[in-house]
Amino acid sequence: MASQLSTYLFVFVLGTFIGLDVIKRVSPLLHTPLMSLTNAIAAIAVVGAILLAGRTGSKVATVLGTAAIVASMANVVGGFWITDRMLKMFKTKAAPAKSEAKSAVESAEGGAK
Repeated sequence: MASQLSTYLFVFVLGTFIGLDVIKRVSPLLHTPLMSLTNAIAAIAVVGAILLAGRTGSKVATVLGTAAIVASMANVVGGFWITDRMLKMFKTKAAPAKSEAKSAVESAEGGAK
């Protein structure tokens, strides 16, 4: 049991350092696709958490599974919200409509007189 826990801890720490190293090396233009990919991975965590919470073996597994579902869903929703916000930053602003442009010209001419 103790060796299994140390193996899981080693994999977790190794995954953390590899993830940090990968994120540092990615250019800022690729952060949005990378974030979308991590959202997909978080969806896999949601499925695993649902399976864990669905087990009827112990109440501890149910509580931990439910907490994992809540944390994973917060990660998914927050990730998609941030990705949407980042994608809006790349959109160009639309040109003003003709009526707005005409009234702006008229007001500018009226101010010049």
